[in-house]
Amino acid sequence: MKGPLFYAKILLFGEYGIIKESKGLAIPFNSYKGALKTVNTLNGEAKKSNENLLGFHQYLKEHGSELIQLDLESFKCDINNGMYFDSSIPQGYGVGSSGALVASIYDKYASKKITVLENLTRNKLLTLKETFSIMESYFHGKSSGLDPLNSYLSLPILINSKENIEATGIPSQKDGRAAVFLLDSEQIGETEPMVNIFMNKMKNKGFRKMLSDEFSIHTDACIEDFLQGNIKSLFGNVKKLSKVVFKNFKPMIPSAFHKVWEKGIRTNDYYLKLCGSGGGGYILGFTEDYEKAKISLKDYKLELVYRF
Repeated sequence: MKGPLFYAKILLFGEYGIIKESKGLAIPFNSYKGALKTVNTLNGEAKKSNENLLGFHQYLKEHGSELIQLDLESFKCDINNGMYFDSSIPQGYGVGSSGALVASIYDKYASKKITVLENLTRNKLLTLKETFSIMESYFHGKSSGLDPLNSYLSLPILINSKENIEATGIPSQKDGRAAVFLLDSEQIGETEPMVNIFMNKMKNKGFRKMLSDEFSIHTDACIEDFLQGNIKSLFGNVKKLSKVVFKNFKPMIPSAFHKVWEKGIRTNDYYLKLCGSGGGGYILGFTEDYEKAKISLKDYKLELVYRF
């Protein structure tokens, strides 16, 4: 038995800012995916995943609410029969591995399921986001619910604010020189410690001012440019954002990549930003010339996300 596929996601813009009301833009990333499967004999990763599902089931049982109406009996029965989440999505890389798992569980066991085929009103999107936020908290301690939402709908999601989200269209990919890519730090990143660092920084008035006066303004401008296809303006704003992130979010950038980050800003060959919470995993790159960026970053593993 195999369930439907759920894809990875990339938060193009808005990491950390979405916690504090700046805009965000998340897109599905179809290179990585996962699905629920059942086997007679569990070994290795499948066994580990099955045990993880058992823990998740217990959590959902204890945190059940009016919002999360799942058929937990069937879920438990399927776990006992050898169900696991078969996934190619790397864990701790900022591309939504737990989000895809949450989406698959909701899809299979929700009793009053909101589906992508419905008219997705703002209220329905917020209900989904809130449901997913509670479910995914099992994995991260605190979750916005956006990763599972993106994976479940498999649509680009524009976050205008906590209470205002919408499915959106993005410009179709072209065979241009410009690109968004992933840079592999070859380190695992953990979300919870990074979010804790951010929350501690938020106690500082200067940091909060930077977030609203610089970070949010550059983020919002990047999203606007990306959605409108204003390529030249986009790269100017991404460079500003890259500088602000480098200056203010250093603990979230693996130290081995500080010089690489600065090199991009100095040479204009590429600009880097956090992919998810940072601390490891992937770093997101933007370049006006992907071939040039590949030469500049020849010692690192790159993965193409989007061309324009």
